Amino acid sequence: MTMIAYIETMFLLMLFVFVCYRRWNPTGKKRCSVPINWPVLGMGPGLFLNVHRVHEFITEILHQTGSTFEFHGPWFSNVDILVTCEPANIHYILSKKFHNFPKGLHFKEIFDVLGDGIFNAEAESWEIQRRITKSLLLHQNFRKFLVSKTLYKLERGLIPVLEHFAKLGIEVDLQELIQRFTSDLTCLLILDHDPGSICIELPNFPFMNAFCDAEKAILYRHVVPASVWKLQKWLNIGKERKMSEAEEIFDVFLTNCIASKREKLKNSETSVNSQEGYFDFLSSYMETLEERNGESYIPEKAWKDTLINLIFAGKDTIGSALTWFFYLMAMNPSEENRIREEISKKLHILENKSQKFPNVEALNSLVYLHGGLCETLRLYPPVALQHKAPIEADILPSGHFIKPNTKTVISFYSVARMEQIWGADCLEFKPERWISERGNVKHVPSFKFTAFNSGPRSCLGKEMSLLQMKIVAVEVLSRFAFEVVEGQKILPNNSVVLNMKHGLKVKVSKRGF
Repeated sequence: MTMIAYIETMFLLMLFVFVCYRRWNPTGKKRCSVPINWPVLGMGPGLFLNVHRVHEFITEILHQTGSTFEFHGPWFSNVDILVTCEPANIHYILSKKFHNFPKGLHFKEIFDVLGDGIFNAEAESWEIQRRITKSLLLHQNFRKFLVSKTLYKLERGLIPVLEHFAKLGIEVDLQELIQRFTSDLTCLLILDHDPGSICIELPNFPFMNAFCDAEKAILYRHVVPASVWKLQKWLNIGKERKMSEAEEIFDVFLTNCIASKREKLKNSETSVNSQEGYFDFLSSYMETLEERNGESYIPEKAWKDTLINLIFAGKDTIGSALTWFFYLMAMNPSEENRIREEISKKLHILENKSQKFPNVEALNSLVYLHGGLCETLRLYPPVALQHKAPIEADILPSGHFIKPNTKTVISFYSVARMEQIWGADCLEFKPERWISERGNVKHVPSFKFTAFNSGPRSCLGKEMSLLQMKIVAVEVLSRFAFEVVEGQKILPNNSVVLNMKHGLKVKVSKRGF
């Protein structure tokens, strides 16, 4: 009864603040975004009123406060957060003072669905997992393996489906198609298992939907007091119910994949990768970890944690980036034409429909395509927020004092929208931003271009991710044109992965050669 009374009181207080807000601002015109620090409630009401647009809300606040802001939650919630998008602070937190800014006491709680995998791991555990993952990504056969599987899923999955909708002449959610494609591809690369979700029938794929639900719940946990989401988890309601259901789906799916791999390893007399030109990521990971530990058996939970982290790293991040890329292409036809002209001139892929995909090295010559992908990642970084907490008190380059264990949030989404960082044209899509006067790819520091993180925890798969996106971009742009359906609102979703809130409805048409 005490808990029910507490919830009712909080609801009435929030309702009171909302009524006051509407009374003082009856027209609904845009006001200063910096939330009022109310007695007892802190800045909670301001966040409550904007939780449906959290990324834009954070950006507006940072615009008005000089790139760094201290958020104070209700006094009983112990939610004080320092939010920043200042490059000097980012470099300080992620690189210069890396060891003083681990993920913090509550990070693993918030991201509990990822278990003890590389995203949650700290210290020695993180170093071991990173070292093993890096060695596999650098394996002599991995790049060939990645390219062949990407082309396979394009030829057997995404391209036939796009041709189907082009023939029908009806609109389709391009975001869903790309998410299905990247889900299948990532499972194929990591698990050696193809779910087959990207096909003309578009079957129900609970595994993909579970990821979306989990990511929304994770962001929700960032912006509400822990007591609130933990209560919802205990009651099994709201986003926490979706999270629990997602965890069950992950468990069943991964259990079957692990059992299959264990059986394969058990019956194999030689290393799974002893055959020339062959590569199997999961089997290699299993062999490497078991060899390191001197054991023939690793707990199933350890494998599940590893797999869910690797799938998260590849599936939604690439899917998000490709969706925004094709959207920006459709909205900027002059830039799209320039990229297609570059493909035609340097690869000749548009001139001969039957020509095979060029060698990977030739993709490096597509400088303007590279600029278009980087510009997409700048404007819409797949992982929009980074969460840290200092071990010891510190002073950031911006002059802000930060207490131990203070939740520190870096808004990668906001970085691209600051004129003092990217110039007056920061909101424009300009691939040439990434090209030097000599026509080469321009280097931009990672604390300014944050799509692949920065410092010791920078993304291990950066080059491979860009390679995958270039392959998909070349193959799709050479065959199809997308017309964005009018009247839809294109907004970022309230999730830790920056997908589109309402999807991306398009009409597909085939290009002539």
